[in-house]
Amino acid sequence: MRNFISDRVAQTPPSGIRKFFDIAASMKDVISLGIGEPDFVTPAPILEAGVASLRRGETAYTSNSGTLELRQAVSQHLKRLYGVEYHPEDEVIITVGVSEALYLIMTAILDPGDEVIIPEPCFVAYTSEVGLAGGVPVTVPTYMLDDFQVTAAAIEKAITPKTKALFIGYPNNPTGAVMDRERMLEITAVAEKHDLLIISDEIYDQLVYGFDHVCVPTLPGLRDRTVLLGGFSKNYAMTGWRIGYACANPDILAAMRKVHQYTIMSAPTMGQAAAVAALTHPDSPRFVEEMRQEYDRRRRLIVDGFNTLGLDCFEPRGAFYAFPSIRRSGMSGDEFAMKLLEEEEVAMVPGDAFGPSGAGYLRASYATAYEKIEEALNRLESFMRRHG
Repeated sequence: MRNFISDRVAQTPPSGIRKFFDIAASMKDVISLGIGEPDFVTPAPILEAGVASLRRGETAYTSNSGTLELRQAVSQHLKRLYGVEYHPEDEVIITVGVSEALYLIMTAILDPGDEVIIPEPCFVAYTSEVGLAGGVPVTVPTYMLDDFQVTAAAIEKAITPKTKALFIGYPNNPTGAVMDRERMLEITAVAEKHDLLIISDEIYDQLVYGFDHVCVPTLPGLRDRTVLLGGFSKNYAMTGWRIGYACANPDILAAMRKVHQYTIMSAPTMGQAAAVAALTHPDSPRFVEEMRQEYDRRRRLIVDGFNTLGLDCFEPRGAFYAFPSIRRSGMSGDEFAMKLLEEEEVAMVPGDAFGPSGAGYLRASYATAYEKIEEALNRLESFMRRHG
């Protein structure tokens, strides 16, 4: 029988995150710093809003674009936080997490051979979604020396006549890096100069530490050139609800909605009701702030721990990841992570799972209990002593 698998799917590598997560899931006493998922339960008023929706019998499809109530809430939320306005009727779409929003925009804009510039290390889905949509991901490395912030010069050097879009994701997964306003203005000026679409994944926008998040479409002249991706999984501990959103000018949004209509129909109805509560309940800002403060406490513990053990780790200023260097060990990321998992039952992800420029690093998620992070650091110290 002939091979029925398409070349682009066959050439897409499996997720480097899942490899270690699946192994860790089969072990009894493992401490997982591998998966980027909040260990908090969805706050009670948000959870109850979803349950109430089910009890009201709201189990049918919503509008393809999502409920108008949620789109209005997203629009008001962005205006309140950042001062940017989107029309709920034709500039906001509700998606099945940011992952679907990423799929929609790549499918909507890319023709075969179109290039998308992506700074790396980056979340594993970015380059793969470009390839699956028929485009060509063009990665630009970032470095610890620059706090893993991409530079305008590096982006401009990567631009060719086939470049269609610039994809940026800050706060960054896996490094925890953020972009300051001055550098963001420099790189967006390059996008304007070369008439590129900007796609900005801001899923971790409220999880920043001692830093003001830069919302890209608020920068001068960029609202209609930017596709803003956001969601509820990280800020509101709602990963399993699978609710995200995209905001864009009406033409781009209509193209995304067309793809959405034929693949998803609509995001989960009860999840949309819960998301409305996440944005409108009077206690919701307090819930987010309490989680952010706890992440910050864990952040300080894990970064100080890595640096004390000799694993150089720059200070992450957003999300909930640390990115320590293991180059002094002489091991590859894959070797280090596998030995640590087998010998000490601590799971982390090799940095090169997020692109070649992540080689020599590990990603450690501190979205787990403070006490577990303490124990993981103790086990890591034993591991490092054993291996000199």
